[in-house]
Amino acid sequence: MIAASDLFDLKGKVAIITGASRGLGRCAARALSRAGADVVVTDVLDVAETMREIQSLRGRATGMRVDVTKQDDVQQMVQKTLQEHGRIDILVNNAGILLMAPAERVTEQDWDRVMAVNLKGQFLCAQEVGKLMIKQKSGKIVNIASSVAVVAFPQALAYNVSKAGVVAMTRTLALEWGKYNIQVNAICPGTFSTPMIASLLNDPSFAEWLDTKIPLARLGHARRHGEPEDLSGAVVYLASKASDYVTGHALVIDGGLTVGLL
Repeated sequence: MIAASDLFDLKGKVAIITGASRGLGRCAARALSRAGADVVVTDVLDVAETMREIQSLRGRATGMRVDVTKQDDVQQMVQKTLQEHGRIDILVNNAGILLMAPAERVTEQDWDRVMAVNLKGQFLCAQEVGKLMIKQKSGKIVNIASSVAVVAFPQALAYNVSKAGVVAMTRTLALEWGKYNIQVNAICPGTFSTPMIASLLNDPSFAEWLDTKIPLARLGHARRHGEPEDLSGAVVYLASKASDYVTGHALVIDGGLTVGLL
């Protein structure tokens, strides 16, 4: 029998986290590091602060500048990780962008950009890392989708569609790669306090409206929005031995946003 503490122990594991310069990606990197994994943090932005945070906690972190929309960048990410660590056990596919506009005003360029980062980027990373995991006969892939894969958010057509695509990709990869002992799952966050939606949460009218939709938004008289740390447990769970018989699942973490009709 496996001890409960060992179920979530990631010592000796190597994890790649994309979009790790801030927000949910940085939080995922910290969580995996605290669980014992060596982490490779990547982004098109500077990941130095994420690395400093992890190293200050005595974790081992490697940083890379990677554009997930470019196959060459993704292939180099995998090769450099192998050179440094010799294996890849975990991929957290987090890199993403949000461009908002009414559906009738979405430009072709904006549509293509959102799809390239949010969907194509996750596909390229999953495919390249998946090839290695197939050879290893083991691996954990955690795709960051969104609650908009379950219910739509207005003025975010491309984003909504891209995240629904992430869930469909997750299920397909789980179906195809289960025979290689690779578990592929998705996390669907709701509205979290991250730089990507800071302007929305700073709008008092939007924040007030949001509070009426989220059962956990008000605890007594305190306002409670999702924080990146609220995803830490789920990321570690889906990256660990504890989830060895879980695959193709989309775990919604949204404070209850999607459970109501109105």
